[in-house]
Amino acid sequence: MLLASLTGFASGFVQHWGYLAVFLLAGLESLCVPFLPGETALLTAAALASKLHLAIGGVIAAGAAGPIVGGSLGYAIGWWGGYRLLVRYGARVGLAQPQVKVTHYLFQRDGGRVVFLGRFVPVLRSFAGLLAGAGRMSPVSFLAFNAAGSAVWATGYGLAAYAAGSTLLSLSGWLAVGFAALAVAAGLAGVLLLRRYAARLEARAEAAFPGTLAGYPGGPPL
Repeated sequence: MLLASLTGFASGFVQHWGYLAVFLLAGLESLCVPFLPGETALLTAAALASKLHLAIGGVIAAGAAGPIVGGSLGYAIGWWGGYRLLVRYGARVGLAQPQVKVTHYLFQRDGGRVVFLGRFVPVLRSFAGLLAGAGRMSPVSFLAFNAAGSAVWATGYGLAAYAAGSTLLSLSGWLAVGFAALAVAAGLAGVLLLRRYAARLEARAEAAFPGTLAGYPGGPPL
């Protein structure tokens, strides 16, 4: 019921607002709002482009621009606010300084792949920017991989939906469910791997970031 409601909302919004609807829904979904149907908006606009008098190039551009802007805002929030929250309250939820160093290490080593591939994974694409900012991923690297992932996502999905036409719309809800299931499975696998190799990762992170991180007692100020 919820999935059908979100799909109907996205379709109606796109039919009334066109490119702006695709930009807003895809952008806000990338700004830590995972329940917004950004992907559905892109698929709907692309599939109905000719009927709605929309240019497929414009749909793809809006679909790419939204996540670029939304992800960048999420990154800024993570950099300035998310990291401060980790410093102040992280230890209460099992994210003390050693674990925060691990996030820094992972995002500076593999952040590009996480951000790029995360664009294709529901839920992860909503928080990739926030996590990258809190993990202190290089701003230049984040912007580059976020832009590349958004462009490839919008182009690939947009052209596929445009080619399939309106027949794709009846399947979009089930596709979303399938991608969500894959995201949950991938998340669980990631948690299990992190737990298994936690000590090794913490040792590597300490070697990469020796001493006290900024904001912690004895470390440099934020």
